[in-house]
Amino acid sequence: MTPTFPPPVPYHATARRPPWETLPAALRTAIAARIGAPVVAARVAGAGFTRGFAAVLTTAAGDRAFVKAASAAEQPRLVDWYAREAAILDRLPDGLPAPRPRWTLYEAGWFVLCLDAVDGHTPRLPWDPAELTATLAGYAEVADALAAPPAPLAALGLPHLADLAREDILWWGEVAAGREPSPPLPERVRDRLPDLVALESRLPGYAAGASGLIHGDLRLDNVLIDGTGRAWLCDWTWLCHGPAWFDLVSLLLTAYAGGLDADALFARHPAAAGAPPDALDVTLAALSGYFLTTAASAPATASPHLPAHQRWSGEQSLAWLAHRQGWA
Repeated sequence: MTPTFPPPVPYHATARRPPWETLPAALRTAIAARIGAPVVAARVAGAGFTRGFAAVLTTAAGDRAFVKAASAAEQPRLVDWYAREAAILDRLPDGLPAPRPRWTLYEAGWFVLCLDAVDGHTPRLPWDPAELTATLAGYAEVADALAAPPAPLAALGLPHLADLAREDILWWGEVAAGREPSPPLPERVRDRLPDLVALESRLPGYAAGASGLIHGDLRLDNVLIDGTGRAWLCDWTWLCHGPAWFDLVSLLLTAYAGGLDADALFARHPAAAGAPPDALDVTLAALSGYFLTTAASAPATASPHLPAHQRWSGEQSLAWLAHRQGWA
């Protein structure tokens, strides 16, 4: 049996968010007015690694809505992220398994994004077969719909994965050049730095040839499984131009760590159709360097669970790559 490596973080409870009662009174009043009735209950979202407010609000009229909010003074980057997500969700094709936006507002120095509430849970680990099948099917639906970018989304001027890779994802080259300290590495890969650099360096070229759009941050804690078993993809801030197989690799890290045949899951998924033969290895090399390097510099404003998540994700990316490459 393939050994399993469970993550050190509880993905359903990684967030550190303010309670509803601590938001400014004027903000709470404005949100209730837009929803249409007083808020009688707030279930704070447990998943995620930011400290922004996020909760399912229930009103006296029985309506439920998912609300994100961030302070412009204290969390300006979150405000930008939520505003970007609002613009993206508003332009996604209808029918996709993504929460639909209702409205935005700016009140009391806070930006607010309101979405339809999805009554669901974070997928269980190790992966339940039905939940994994539903999640992979949901992403196949999304990848197909975004293979040719709809005009409203293309008009947003979204970034390209090729540029993001050069600017922020490829770190093994920085380590090799001495511009970045090397993260701790297992013995079997300590002499593989030239291989890691060579593999990750192919990502921009591969990504530049892709015409579609990808989620850009697809992982287990950005998925919700609803009561019917359907998988919903959440947190759309990082939509970008790129190949669908990149999303697929990041999603399957938890499947590999859970002892599943992640190679086979990747190979038979529609998002991998037409991928270069070494696309999986190239992506694993890039992700391993990104996660292991950034784990040491996680912002203090993020969840305290973020460094452990990044380190584990980097270790699993590297282990999966080493297994595929036969690095003993």
